[in-house]
Amino acid sequence: MREIFVSSIGQDSHRVASENTKPLILGGIEFQNAGFSLEANSDGDVVLHAITNAISGITGVNILGKIADDMCKRGITNSEAYLKTALEYMDQNTKILHVSVSIEAKRPKFSPHITEMCYKIASLLNIPGSSVCITATTGEGLTEFGKGNGIFVTVIMSFSKII
Repeated sequence: MREIFVSSIGQDSHRVASENTKPLILGGIEFQNAGFSLEANSDGDVVLHAITNAISGITGVNILGKIADDMCKRGITNSEAYLKTALEYMDQNTKILHVSVSIEAKRPKFSPHITEMCYKIASLLNIPGSSVCITATTGEGLTEFGKGNGIFVTVIMSFSKII
């Protein structure tokens, strides 16, 4: 047996909803008084969705498709449940080493929440808080996300595997 190191990329984006009908949740944290929500069948947590997609890139099991749609039909709309489902498909010989999250959005203000988001994500993944890093940018307003019309997230995750 030997240890190899692999990485995976995940991304997700959601448009700002025309009506503020639910809380804004990002990285498992509710952003109080955000003033808007995101269009989604689920809670719309684009950060956890991007992480879920990165894990799907390692397992080969697409969670944010039919599996999540079926969960939504059963009333399961919490993105933490989708992430936990993705983790169930990881074999015992695969370990998460690091998560890098890059967010593009004009709003909300992320800096007051980054530390809390890092520790929440680390807790969900059962890794140290120092293994999760989050950056946020407006992208100089060059895209719809930077103009405040949605949120776009890219995640790169590093893993070790014993093969």
